[in-house]
Amino acid sequence: MTTYEALPIGPDALKELRTTDDAGRPCVPYTAAEGGDPLRCCLRGAEPGERIALVSYAPLRRWAAATWARPGAYDEQGPVFVHAEECEGPAEDRPGYPFSRAGALRAVRRYDVEGRIVGGRLLEIPADEERGFDEALTEAFADPEAVLLHVRAVEYGCFHFEVRREGRVR
Repeated sequence: MTTYEALPIGPDALKELRTTDDAGRPCVPYTAAEGGDPLRCCLRGAEPGERIALVSYAPLRRWAAATWARPGAYDEQGPVFVHAEECEGPAEDRPGYPFSRAGALRAVRRYDVEGRIVGGRLLEIPADEERGFDEALTEAFADPEAVLLHVRAVEYGCFHFEVRREGRVR
């Protein structure tokens, strides 16, 4: 079974988001009280007392700008949590997929080279979380048109992470 790499928000985008988000609003940092907020910069939950921010992020728009894709109406933005200041990014030795919890529902969306949705599926994360994600991502990339996948929470529609066809094995 192939294991895929869950990609965080890149450092250039984070630098911009920590000033002005993708909706044009200023970043407003605060101190995480309870922790657990899913940080898209380092793909882990926030710890109590960390300085974080909730910003609007347009992942497909940013990918399209780098690849010359034209997602049109599929360009969307939504809320994500990030550290308020630069962090070290994801731990090299982190196990499994981020924000994975057995029973949680995720949408796995497939996008083509133009940034158009070419399909998707609902994933109820099984007890063997990593295997469940591996199978869902393998199924998604079985579609030859799929070059980019977005994993989102069903409950809030929040973007969790992306996987690219060329970034398959970790």
